[in-house]
Amino acid sequence: MLMNPHEARLEALRKELAQQGLDGFVVPISDEHMSEYVGAYAQRLAWLTGFGGSAGTAAVLLGKAAIFTDGRYTLQVREQVDGRLYDYEAVPQTSVAAWLGEHAPAGARIGYDAWLHGKGWADSAARALQARGAELVAVTANPIDAIWQDRPAPSLAPALVHDDAHAGQAAHEKRAAVAAWLAAKGLDAAVISALDSAAWLLNIRGSDVEHTPVALSFVIAHADGTADLFLAPEKVTPQLTAHLGNAVRVQNRDQFVPALAALAGKQVAVDPERAVAAIFAALEQAGATCVPLTDPTVLPKALKNPVEQAGHRAAQARDGAAVARFLRWLGEVAPGGGETELSAAAALRAEREKTGVLRDLSFDTISAAGPNGASPHYKVDESTNRAIAPGSVYLVDSGGQYLDGTTDITRTVWIGPGTPPTEVRDRFTRVLKGHIALATAVFPRGTRGCQLDSFARQHLWAAGLDYAHGTGHGVGSFLAVHEGPQRIAKSAGGQAGTEQELLPGMILSNEPGYYKSGDYGIRIENLVLVEARAIAGAEGDFFGFETLTFVPIDAAMVEPALLTPAERAWWNAYHAQTQALLAPQLEGDDRVWLEAACAPL
Repeated sequence: MLMNPHEARLEALRKELAQQGLDGFVVPISDEHMSEYVGAYAQRLAWLTGFGGSAGTAAVLLGKAAIFTDGRYTLQVREQVDGRLYDYEAVPQTSVAAWLGEHAPAGARIGYDAWLHGKGWADSAARALQARGAELVAVTANPIDAIWQDRPAPSLAPALVHDDAHAGQAAHEKRAAVAAWLAAKGLDAAVISALDSAAWLLNIRGSDVEHTPVALSFVIAHADGTADLFLAPEKVTPQLTAHLGNAVRVQNRDQFVPALAALAGKQVAVDPERAVAAIFAALEQAGATCVPLTDPTVLPKALKNPVEQAGHRAAQARDGAAVARFLRWLGEVAPGGGETELSAAAALRAEREKTGVLRDLSFDTISAAGPNGASPHYKVDESTNRAIAPGSVYLVDSGGQYLDGTTDITRTVWIGPGTPPTEVRDRFTRVLKGHIALATAVFPRGTRGCQLDSFARQHLWAAGLDYAHGTGHGVGSFLAVHEGPQRIAKSAGGQAGTEQELLPGMILSNEPGYYKSGDYGIRIENLVLVEARAIAGAEGDFFGFETLTFVPIDAAMVEPALLTPAERAWWNAYHAQTQALLAPQLEGDDRVWLEAACAPL
């Protein structure tokens, strides 16, 4: 009997580990920039295991292996990864370090690629293994790369200039702000290794990572306001050179490590959440002092300036009309059968492309029919493609990349004929009530994302229900659809972003949900902008949310008796605003559909 490809690859990896004198190896979804979404060349975990999610890690020992995912992928990992080859481990209930500390043999040498892991992870894994009498070893060559014969090469697409008309602030002003930050802290330089940070700082974009418009690059920013940009020479165009000017020295990407060595004796800021362990090691080996600080571009990038805010509103209005046209089409054709998750995703993309200005999707569309909707981060392909059945729930989570903004919206709709079952309407309405509670929240300065999370869950909790993902993530401006540092989620041991206070200018998603395994999934997602709120007699600064996303929510899914008068008022106001914003962009049957979809409850 022939081995399946992933079994053969696992066996080949174990042979390679033995040749390198290793007893195990850790394979994350990561690249040299600690990116959430990585280029095809860095999809080592997917190649090895078949797992297609955006967050996960495998630990491979010579006689045992495990794959680690969080609650978003509980179902997906079991569908995509062979349970005969890998144990399924849930994060944060356990961790790779804890598993290695339990399962690695005494005296084992466990390899890791220091260009794919953070220093904090490496330190914790080393401690766990040391307690076992084993050791963590940084490999000089990734063993996956040695056996991945047809591994794609990193993209050599040119880096692009992001015009000030969209950025709202010139790159030299951003560099000056970083220089002032460095000077105030008595530092000489900062390593900017996150791709979206480098893109934001220098007002450049690219097409090196699917759905995220970034160029594969590193930046070293200096206290004198200059910077060094490291990227493949094929990416450098005359337009880029003219845009960057004399204060930004452009160097080949392979000069990055020697440039780190040249910082000997310097005080260098390095972000432990965004810089890989290899960067710390190179600086420390050179005799530089690593100062662990958050990347100085992260917070300014999150605080959208007035130009970026206006761009987001324009992008959302344009995108909302495209989604509305799609929903009208779906409601007309899907009840007759014949449509699938893939055909629906293609139809939605086509509507966005009709705008004439779509640069890319902002992530792979989650087009989920019936039970597939119960996987929050479900990814449809030919092997999973499911018919959209009449009389069922359909969930679609999607977004677009436009020069003026990045969108992300989820709608859950009933595919007729008939009406949704009582349970479905109950669950949907509880999700809706949580969405409204968060959308209308007013909170004082200093409020953190974790303090607002329960607003969205309260009505589910009252029925003994919950969902296993965060409620809101930051969103970039023609950048990453998942952007820090802000996040709305349960605080689990200081989980990244949940302790960040929410400040005016931040854009977040508002996306509570409910998922019934084997049956259906529900999620309602709009993007919101943190804004100042003027309250008569207020003692201190108070903030709230401006809703940015306007697309009808399916009234057929709602149980009106569960809504309070205030919630009904929100629904009616939201749909009145939706009609006012989208109607001028629609015509014919689309406009007729919009009017009906926006009718008051």
